[in-house]
Amino acid sequence: MPVYVDNEQIPYRHMKMCHMLADTEEELHAMADKIGVARRWHQFPGTVKSHYDICLTKRARAVQLGAKEIDRHELVALIKSRREAIIQAANAADQGEVGTYPQEGL
Repeated sequence: MPVYVDNEQIPYRHMKMCHMLADTEEELHAMADKIGVARRWHQFPGTVKSHYDICLTKRARAVQLGAKEIDRHELVALIKSRREAIIQAANAADQGEVGTYPQEGL
């Protein structure tokens, strides 16, 4: 499963920043460790918006290490698909609970 970096160039102090996210928190933190980004910069942990803001030099390093480059539209689509997956999983769990009741005697 990939790690993603978008192509944003958001000014922050003397740097330009972008977003780095991944399919899992473990993958995200592993890449952050590899490129030298401290865990304290992790934003929205445990949510569909979990990510790091990273400078463009860290972005370049992440790409060298296999991160997939995406644009803003792909970033939004990725977050929406995560949200939809959570909703579908919750709905499936609700339906599964109903299906576990015994049908005998009805």
